[in-house]
Amino acid sequence: MAKLRTAIDANVLIAAWSGNRVLYQRALQILEDSERVLIVSDALWLETVPKAIYMAQAAESAFYQSVFARAECQAWSPSIVSTAKRLAQKYGLAAMDAVHISVALAAQADEFVSSEKPGKPMFRVKEIDTVSLRSLSA
Repeated sequence: MAKLRTAIDANVLIAAWSGNRVLYQRALQILEDSERVLIVSDALWLETVPKAIYMAQAAESAFYQSVFARAECQAWSPSIVSTAKRLAQKYGLAAMDAVHISVALAAQADEFVSSEKPGKPMFRVKEIDTVSLRSLSA
């Protein structure tokens, strides 16, 4: 059986690190699932790793980088940026949400996982199944 291709939002990594009981458990459930291929990008790295490094949070930085080391990285391209612009206009997405979802589509992800509350513009996107940690069972 093929593994589920799961692109993740920066807030999934942050939730997994934060220790927030409900979201923490759900985020770890996604990140540690051996039946998934995690999909990341340089955009995701830029949203998580540099601040941890700058703030001298070595353990946090190491955690994020360990996720990146075992994930599939989708490189940015002019096509991804073009798709992000189209999605942002079509669905009213914030810039980084559009980029992350565009990355997910380019990587042929089966789903995009975020900790955003359902009802945010990203959940309007019809091109990919967007899942909220808040709607998953712990």
